Amino acid sequence: MSVSEVDIQAMESIGTLDLAYLVGREIGTCTLLKELARGSMAVVFVAYQRTLKRQIAAKILPKSVLTPFTAARFRQEAESAAILSHPNIVTVYEAGETKEFLYILLQLVQGQSLAERLRLIKNHVLPSRRILPIQTILKIIIEVVGALDYAHRQDIVHRDIKPANILLESNTERPLITDFGLAITTRGPDERVGVGSPIYMAPEQMWRGHVDGRADIYATGMTLLEMLVPNLPLPPYFTQEELFRLKFQVEKHLFRKTPSQLNPTLHWEIDEIVLKAIMPDPEKRYATCADFLEALMGYQIRHLK
Repeated sequence: MSVSEVDIQAMESIGTLDLAYLVGREIGTCTLLKELARGSMAVVFVAYQRTLKRQIAAKILPKSVLTPFTAARFRQEAESAAILSHPNIVTVYEAGETKEFLYILLQLVQGQSLAERLRLIKNHVLPSRRILPIQTILKIIIEVVGALDYAHRQDIVHRDIKPANILLESNTERPLITDFGLAITTRGPDERVGVGSPIYMAPEQMWRGHVDGRADIYATGMTLLEMLVPNLPLPPYFTQEELFRLKFQVEKHLFRKTPSQLNPTLHWEIDEIVLKAIMPDPEKRYATCADFLEALMGYQIRHLK
């Protein structure tokens, strides 16, 4: 399944929908309280669950913008995440539909996405404060990789790991992976070739009919690199198609400088870890998240304690 122009138009139209009338609406045992956020696939509301007296999140996809692709992705998110129970993966409580929309009820994370955190950090008035402390970076990535290792052992590949899909809990900064809308099971073929976020997407995700957990390792490696340096040292490109061609053409990686060259506070050993995670050839990456995790924790022990 590929993304058609109709699908793209439907996803773009979500941003213009007036859904204020849904505030106060009841879904099962929940009441919608206020809109929290909008993405390309759905609108998220804060909801109050009366039975357990707690606030949760309600993710809603209006049927007015429904296409086969958006419906399949929405249902895939609920089904994939519901299989998983891990402290670093957002918990799904319930999924269903009404006459007007599809919905998923899930854990409400009080905090912000990693993408939002990086955007704020990189705009700091002091250049020395535009990168998170390496201890914080490794703590976040180690927990994310641990959660992905768990998901992969349940035969679930996320396929859309990126800072926007990693939520950071306030105070604890515990990362939680969300949005399993592109997830696949490694037991069967994957017909959704070329679907994902271009910067973070593994090259094989563009053309193979089947990918495995190494695609998540690539995306996590790209996320780690983005956290470690002021700006991604990408070569010039003007369209997504050009970026994909660049990814196919290189043998090692796209970047003209290593992390330690761009951030002198880093030890050169982190270069080897990051660049192995983002090798274009999946055979040259870490074979599993457990291997990636071992390398990250080894670096943490040797250089940060």
